[in-house]
Amino acid sequence: MRIAVLANPESWYLADLQRAAHDAGHELFRVDYRRLVGRVDRVEIDGDPPISLSNVDAVIVRTMPPGSLEQVVFRMDALLHLEESGVAVVNPPKAIECAVDKFLATSRLARADLPVPPTIVCENFESAMSAFEELSRDVVVKPIFGSEGRGIVRVTDPEMAHRVFRTLERIDAVLYLQQFVPHAGFDVRVLVLDGQVVGGIRRRANGDFRTNVAQHGTVEPHRPTPIERQLALDSTHAIGARISGVDLLQDRRDGTHYVIEVNAVPGWKAFERATKIDVAARLIESLSR
Repeated sequence: MRIAVLANPESWYLADLQRAAHDAGHELFRVDYRRLVGRVDRVEIDGDPPISLSNVDAVIVRTMPPGSLEQVVFRMDALLHLEESGVAVVNPPKAIECAVDKFLATSRLARADLPVPPTIVCENFESAMSAFEELSRDVVVKPIFGSEGRGIVRVTDPEMAHRVFRTLERIDAVLYLQQFVPHAGFDVRVLVLDGQVVGGIRRRANGDFRTNVAQHGTVEPHRPTPIERQLALDSTHAIGARISGVDLLQDRRDGTHYVIEVNAVPGWKAFERATKIDVAARLIESLSR
């Protein structure tokens, strides 16, 4: 089996996937978005000779680097072209497109009757201040595109809200406000692959409301409860992902579980360290089936 991976050259995940593919007797190589060339009948990698991605068995997406609107649209078009040509793309481009857009993902989860925190998205200061009041003056402001907890701020004070919302308006940002969920200092990440729960971890905050490992959160193994398992499976299905990391928060006041995010390019370095589950091997095995 020939597998292409869209990844940064120094990526830990690239090395982990190369190790797992080698152990299983498959060929795996890295692809750079900047070398993608689209033709009407195929997608290839520029080179001498060029490599046709339309002839590989699978493409694994491990990164979606920043770019202009045109660049991002072309990358998604190329992935869709490959998928429609019979190449297994993980995750499918429509799932990635949905998951990276917080408003699209949250609204799709809500339409699937999954519990998400009250959320309001707007483009101007006045609407944001009105949303701040509607959401009980305790909100988490997030970039609509972003991961690992970067750029997220909790706002509980009207003066702070005024400064934050004015600043975001000036830089033409979309204002994504989500009602803060009081929690016990941790969230749950459930990893899903091929409609099955692989396992779970708890990520504990370290002096911050954010539990992300990239924000110095600590990790411990966790056996997902039946409710957590079902929420993770249903959320993954709603997004259309084949592999996902679903982040769940439980409200400490009444025990309600909320789906916070579905990551369609999930990291598993900390997950693997805590659970001892070889995720890369499981993914390669999934593709070989």
